[in-house]
Amino acid sequence: MGHRSHIISWDTPRLHVELSADEHTPVSIVSLRPAVAGQAPETFGVSIDRNTLAHLINPATSAQGLVEIIASGHGRAWSSTRYTDTIIGERLRYVAHRVRTEAGRTAGEWSVLEIEQADPVSGLRVVTTLRSHESVAGLQAWTAVTNESDTVLRLRAVTSLVVGSFPSTELEAIDVLWASTDWLGESRWTTCAVRNQPVIDLSRSDHEHDPRGAFRVTGLGAWSTGQTLPTGVLLDRRSGISWGWQVEHNGPWHWQVGERADGMYLALTGPTDDEHQWTSDLAPGETFTSVPASIVASAAGPEGAFAELTLQRRAIRRPHHDTTTLPVIFNDYMNTLMGDPSTEKLWPLIEAAGSVGAEYFCIDAGWYADDSDWWDGVGEWQPSTARFPGGLAAVINHIRANGMEPGLWLEPELIGVRSPLAQSYPDEAFMQRAGHRITEHQRHHLDFSSQAVRDYMDERVDTLVAELGIRYFKLDYNVTPGPGTDGSADGASLPSAPGEGLLRHNRAYLGWLRSVLDRHPDLILENCASGAMRMDYAMLSELQLQSTSDQQDLLRYPPIAAAAPASILPEQAANWAYPQPEMTQEEMAFTLATGLLGRMYLTGHLNRMDDGQRALVASAVAAHQGIRHDLARSVPSWPLGLPSWRDPAVALALVADDVTYLTLWRRPGATDVVDLPLAGLAGELVDVTPVFPAELGSWQVSWDSAAGVLRTSVAAGSASRASARVLKVTRRAAA
Repeated sequence: MGHRSHIISWDTPRLHVELSADEHTPVSIVSLRPAVAGQAPETFGVSIDRNTLAHLINPATSAQGLVEIIASGHGRAWSSTRYTDTIIGERLRYVAHRVRTEAGRTAGEWSVLEIEQADPVSGLRVVTTLRSHESVAGLQAWTAVTNESDTVLRLRAVTSLVVGSFPSTELEAIDVLWASTDWLGESRWTTCAVRNQPVIDLSRSDHEHDPRGAFRVTGLGAWSTGQTLPTGVLLDRRSGISWGWQVEHNGPWHWQVGERADGMYLALTGPTDDEHQWTSDLAPGETFTSVPASIVASAAGPEGAFAELTLQRRAIRRPHHDTTTLPVIFNDYMNTLMGDPSTEKLWPLIEAAGSVGAEYFCIDAGWYADDSDWWDGVGEWQPSTARFPGGLAAVINHIRANGMEPGLWLEPELIGVRSPLAQSYPDEAFMQRAGHRITEHQRHHLDFSSQAVRDYMDERVDTLVAELGIRYFKLDYNVTPGPGTDGSADGASLPSAPGEGLLRHNRAYLGWLRSVLDRHPDLILENCASGAMRMDYAMLSELQLQSTSDQQDLLRYPPIAAAAPASILPEQAANWAYPQPEMTQEEMAFTLATGLLGRMYLTGHLNRMDDGQRALVASAVAAHQGIRHDLARSVPSWPLGLPSWRDPAVALALVADDVTYLTLWRRPGATDVVDLPLAGLAGELVDVTPVFPAELGSWQVSWDSAAGVLRTSVAAGSASRASARVLKVTRRAAA
């Protein structure tokens, strides 16, 4: 660590960061690159005097600062809707910096850099924490803002991190990768040149000002991934240099990239006033801390950035036995019982699931209701006696007798309008607007900042664990409350805006989840929100796996499953595999293959299958169990590129050292021959073996070592039928 010529040079095992710090300008990141032996800083990113270039266009501006803050009475120096050029951000000045190390959550060590700045006008003291894990060419960041004045200051936006150390001249070669998402249509990635639309080339020098616009991606409400993903990548096509990022919040967020005189900037933030109706009144002596965000750097293109994000996600995860055991889950819902379980229906299904090798059996929705019309009556989480005449405990014991651990579905944050608890809870237990409970889709939304809410859910979870021996909860979330609540609980001050109330709930819910796992460390908690509507790393740094979709069509699931590892860890990606007795063998293999390269999440009427069909399912489970520990240390790759929704051929590769696991889905319309480039294996000798099904059948594969291409083919005329194979490609050891 050195401080020379107003440059703070911070080196961690895999990352090199340089920040400018002097008495005239705010602290800014001027270089962010992987720590590569023998590579000079100027070969990766900034190679010019950024302050000088900025002053050529607008002498009033400095290089992009590390932090941007908007508060009432303190807006932007250049009027826009961008998170750059804020008045407070421009006034911040370096005070001090500190370095330390801290132990990782599961392994390794974090290098930590704290940058302290102050604004003498507003009285704000700002501490930005940057921490880099020894395994990652990247860092996690957050900002803490303390009011040292003698008056209340209303915050309207506080960035987690702003970086300006991107290519400084020609932007024509820069791409941005981002993703739309939706219920049943998750993780749909797009690559676009920033000059084509988002960040067009303007005549900035004529006006001596930066643009007013930017490319913006925003998550709304409590479905953090209900419309777009908090993950993105910037790529310099000329050099292959890329930067990837994610905002780690279980509520609203925003990221944007735009152009300044000194190049591109990236701003990462949680809730804001402009986008999310969030403000926070900061009293003297109080501190507000932003949501965390991570950024990584790679010289290996977008896949290099996604690989580093994969390593970052592992570094920030909660330690848990699930990370090493990775059990196969059977869930009775999708295309099977669909929320209508009973002793009669479950008994043979449990036996069939155990016979194929499932290790956990989760009873999904409906176990608490005496009839099928339960949607607007949920909330008490007491077992039904009508569905289980001999008691739910008998069914749970049957799960154990068949070699599996039992699980149940819960939806902790919501209460049906007909639930008795809707009348017994105090009003402050509910999210409210203008004195009325927030009610969506016949549900009231609870506020987890209420102690009464947390106490009731603690009692229910503790009782189900103690009395029934539940070892798994699927935590669902099927209603979103909009911008948030203007009510408060337990004597707390009213939020200054609905977004502040939502942030209180979001953080209280995360705290409750942590407390559940602290009390019951053997529990596995699944994150679900109508599938993947809350697929973020506030949740997934604590919970063990993630439902990737509610998609019921086996032909539409492949692009969802293939794209999932761009956003979440492969070993957390619970992809439904739903074989059914009426399917052909190829259809069964197709849907089972969807579950293999991730976290196998099995369902289907296995009890209605013949012996041959169940044997195929059992072979898929065994194949997954044979490779799952490799998957948990792998990084993703997409031989055909990140999938588009209608691609007839979809491929995902997971690379673990010298072994590459590859799934190719051929949907109707795929060509008879599909070539899969595996650039990392070009020039190598490899062995290609089937993982599932155990035999290639009608498929043929061949390896072109010189080109690094795996050729797959099926018989002419087979393109109209769906089929899939999971392959293992092993690099041969040098002779």
